[in-house]
Amino acid sequence: MHLTVVDAFTDKPFSGNPAAVAILDAFEADDRMQAIAAEMNLSETAFVVPRHDGEYDLRWFTPTSEVKFCGHATLASAHALGGTGAFHTHSGRLACTPGTDGWIEMDFSALPASEAPLPSAPAGLAWPRWTGVAGEDWLVEVGSAQQVIDLSVDVAGIAALGRRGMIVTAAAEPGDPYDFVSRFFAPNIGIDEDPATGSAHCALAAYWAPRLGSDEMTGYQASPRGGTVKVRVQGDRVVVAGKAVTVSEVELVV
Repeated sequence: MHLTVVDAFTDKPFSGNPAAVAILDAFEADDRMQAIAAEMNLSETAFVVPRHDGEYDLRWFTPTSEVKFCGHATLASAHALGGTGAFHTHSGRLACTPGTDGWIEMDFSALPASEAPLPSAPAGLAWPRWTGVAGEDWLVEVGSAQQVIDLSVDVAGIAALGRRGMIVTAAAEPGDPYDFVSRFFAPNIGIDEDPATGSAHCALAAYWAPRLGSDEMTGYQASPRGGTVKVRVQGDRVVVAGKAVTVSEVELVV
């Protein structure tokens, strides 16, 4: 099996969010794909199978489990296929098309958040301005972008809250080249902190659009690797756009 390792939501190697992409004739056994994802030890490994209609079937595995939706590994898969592709997944059909200046645009469902109190606040979390649930995750707004950047949060406390993970966000500071910042913690699927997360931006776009008064925004995910994500809200859909760069090729010998 040949795998391509792609850094997604960046145009610089060794930043953004890495994903391994394997383009296969057919899916292998689930336990083997899970073992390969664990061996690659990236936040996601994507397995892509061409269909007779010119589109693709796509599945994503973290090192510990299969997931229903992964934005950055979808971006990585489209990049590995030349910048375009329509994928049939557990979350439905996901279309990727080339944008301008090397960006790849992905058409996803919006994930509007519903206000809800946190059952408990994990240690290290700044006092929130707003808390709620978006899709499978908690969404928390804190007081400033710097609080997001400086956050040192108890991931065990996040895991105890019972959802896939937690998105922590704030509006950008005046003069920043982006509109909002975020970080994403998902210990319940084996990812203490995800470097750059497409699915989280489906929630962030729906959350920030009415608050910032714009349907087109740029988000910066302030993980140690960092990632830049453009979003455009279109009704109940969100166009999530990013760049990607190939960093290595892997050949399995077993």
